[in-house]
This record gives sequence, structure tokens and C-alpha cells, in this order.
Amino acid sequence: MTDITHTPIGVIHSTFTDPEDTPIQGVFADGARGEVEVFMEYADGLKDIGGFSHLILLYDFHRANGCSLISKPFIGGGIEKGIFSIRHPGRPNPIGISIVRLESVRGNILEICDVDVLDGTPLLDIKPYIHQFDHRDDIQSGWVDDQHIDDLGDKTPRSLKAP
Repeated sequence: MTDITHTPIGVIHSTFTDPEDTPIQGVFADGARGEVEVFMEYADGLKDIGGFSHLILLYDFHRANGCSLISKPFIGGGIEKGIFSIRHPGRPNPIGISIVRLESVRGNILEICDVDVLDGTPLLDIKPYIHQFDHRDDIQSGWVDDQHIDDLGDKTPRSLKAP
């Protein structure tokens, strides 16, 4: 099989510099603000993006420490799970995904909120969140359904911060 390489198209900027202080998902980010800096050679690709309220960011977990096929999720009482059933950064291909709210577009800069990404994270791609394509009814979230995540609200415990 041929090696696959990806070229960053930009950088995600946030107030988060320490993984321990970074929310594990945007729903726990309490409106945290940041910016997506799209490199100038890709800026034309932002045409018409301003009409979307949310974006899906794909990025490189550039500070991940290796890979393990079995790991402890940030929720779940410390019980180990298979890496493909959790969202831990220590993956065979350390690719992250976040849904953020798009606040404004200034040239090649996207102002965003609900950021759960470390400052300086290499951006691999941007996709618009399209409700008609991306929303599903009758979802089952495996073992996560038993964790009562909806009860956490904005009181995200420190144990739900990134490693």
C-alpha cells in the first residue's frame, strides 16, 4: 500500500496551550473562542463559507504521544476501550475532528467559538456542517449512552479534559 501524506491547509489558534486545560469536546468548551488561519494559497477555498453557522474541522493531533489500540476514554470510569470506540488522540492516524460555530470571516481568518483544540494545531481540512446531511435521528452512541453526559452541562469535571 502507498503511504498517504496530508499537507496542512492552515493552523487553528485557541487559548488552550496545555492539554489538561483543553475541553474534550466542543460541547464542553463553554463558548471558547479561537481562530482558524487558512494559509493564503488555500484562501480562495473559503468562498461562500460565511453562510454556514457551523464547520467541521479535521486536524492533526500533533502533540499525541504514540498510539495504543486499547486506551482509557476521558469518560467511562477509567475502563479501557478499543481506540475506534473512543475519541482519544493516541490513534494509528492521529486525526481529530471538531464541530465549531463560525462567528465571522475576515479574509483568510475564520473566527470560531466552541473550540476544543490546542493552539497551533495543524488544520487538514474544513467541511461545512449541513444539517440535512450530518444530522441523524435514532442514534445509538454505544457505551457512551450509559455515561449520562447530558447531566454534565457546563460543569465539565477536570476528568473530562484532554490528556
